[in-house]
Amino acid sequence: GIQVATNVTEQKHQVSRDKRGQILGNLRGFRGCTVWLTGLSGAGKTSIAFELEAYLVSRGIPAYGLDGDNIRTGLNKNLGFSKEEREENIRRVAEVAKLFADSGVVALCSFVSPYSRDRDMARNIHKDSDLPFFEVFISTPLSICEKRDVKGLYKKAREGSIKAQSHKVTIHKNGFTGVDQVYEKPQSPDLVVKTVDLTIEESTMQVVNLLEEHVSHHHH
Repeated sequence: GIQVATNVTEQKHQVSRDKRGQILGNLRGFRGCTVWLTGLSGAGKTSIAFELEAYLVSRGIPAYGLDGDNIRTGLNKNLGFSKEEREENIRRVAEVAKLFADSGVVALCSFVSPYSRDRDMARNIHKDSDLPFFEVFISTPLSICEKRDVKGLYKKAREGSIKAQSHKVTIHKNGFTGVDQVYEKPQSPDLVVKTVDLTIEESTMQVVNLLEEHVSHHHH
């Protein structure tokens, strides 16, 4: 019985989201753009990106999520986590996102991207090609990210094993963002999503609203 009840509620929820999303689907000529999700590990960047990808695609808007998992295992598998390598990681991601955006796809980039300078570079790469770029700060307190510790990375960092490992292979000494490496909060992001009291759906809708605003500005 419980299962059925859950499905019913979920169904209702979808309908209202459908209504709100119609504006996006109905606008012909919605061109590509890049949504850059930055925040600590475990902040919810990837969850929101996946939800947003599904939301857009189900409305006929092509979207594709780029994140550490599909970029660092392929395109950037030669890069570690030193400051220089992080910068190069972000530069390449931004260039790839730019190509997606230029082809009419919404590129959803979820990267810790701890340095303001690197995020500004990503924005400028798009600006230079007249492509919309939205910096979205997924703002989740460190304590909560660490409690979630989806990938067990905070635990490792606290135990110092991430540092120890990097010494073994004598690459640059890498810290872990939030524990022993700084995260520079965005100073003027296009949107701040405070995930603490929000469901993934609610967080995602905030980004959808940002895109809707942008679209309606450009079409009136």
